[in-house]
Amino acid sequence: MIRNIIFDWSGTLVDDLPAVWKATNYVLSQAQRPELTLEQFRAEFCLPFTIFYDRHVPHVDFPQLEDWFHSRFRQVQDSVCELPHARRFLEFCRERKVRTFLLSTVHCDHFAVQAGVTGFAEYLEKPYVNVWDKRKKIHEILQENNLAAEETIFIGDMQHDIETARHGEVQSVAVLTGYNTLEQLRAAQPDLVVEHLGELEQILTRNEMHLQPSAVQGEATHSPIVTVGGLIFDGEGRVLMVRTHKWSDLWGIPGGKVKWGEPSESALHREIQEETGLEIQEIRFVLVQDCIHSREFYREAHFVLLNYTCRVAGSTEVRLNEEAQEYQWLKLSEAFALPLNQPTRTLLLAVAERDGHSVPSAKNP
Repeated sequence: MIRNIIFDWSGTLVDDLPAVWKATNYVLSQAQRPELTLEQFRAEFCLPFTIFYDRHVPHVDFPQLEDWFHSRFRQVQDSVCELPHARRFLEFCRERKVRTFLLSTVHCDHFAVQAGVTGFAEYLEKPYVNVWDKRKKIHEILQENNLAAEETIFIGDMQHDIETARHGEVQSVAVLTGYNTLEQLRAAQPDLVVEHLGELEQILTRNEMHLQPSAVQGEATHSPIVTVGGLIFDGEGRVLMVRTHKWSDLWGIPGGKVKWGEPSESALHREIQEETGLEIQEIRFVLVQDCIHSREFYREAHFVLLNYTCRVAGSTEVRLNEEAQEYQWLKLSEAFALPLNQPTRTLLLAVAERDGHSVPSAKNP
């Protein structure tokens, strides 16, 4: 049973990725090195910091790099905010009397500011911050606080967090809300990958504070999940594409699970409204797909995908919820050029054939 949780801070409880990216690019510019796009930064940033700095700015002394970084970060950290589901999960831990700690590389001054804004410090029994290499600290935390390793999990968003958990012989949970991609996190082999802390709360509740279900529970929950997804057209004939971390940062369409007793088209209306803020009309069924244990999805799952086309009814203003990170309105031919998840590519091909559009020969990179 899980009785203790050690949290990472950045990318796990708070979203400071934009601020860290900007501060890092300031360092690179000061060192006369090319700046990184956000996707490049996510792919290359790693802990401890010295590894990243040695790769990109080996000619500059570390104290100078730190001075540049922190001076710029203080200017941009107003953008740092709590992640969706983080507060509720901390309250869940308090309700369950789970002991909570923090193990983070965040500078103590930045932590003080961010903890003051979020109020998260009151949920943490003890924060350990300004730790460059967490692997060297976790045993001390376990011993100092009399934590049994088998009753403890470490939650983080980077490979270094998973390696730290393994080093401390505690269980690891990787969240997709931060710095590393799904591919990077999978390479570190965490005990569990979740989309966000809200999903972890559901898992711990369902499994009675264990990460994995009992054998009986496992048998009961292994059944296909029916979902709906819509390829949405606007008045100009463009389609809406969205990109999500849980589909390996690939592009796809909005949609989600069908609830018990809910007609599929009603589910489509609801899911699209929840995920994009759009109202739809002229719904047409296209095809059904089996999606069984796709490596593109962040966890093992068997989906039955009901795919539709539809049109926007009213405003085309998109308001993404926390499930997606980016969207684009594109011509159907242009959408094929995106790195698509496979079910979406299959749907686009079917719609192109149905509507008599030419199909580009380019494939996913």
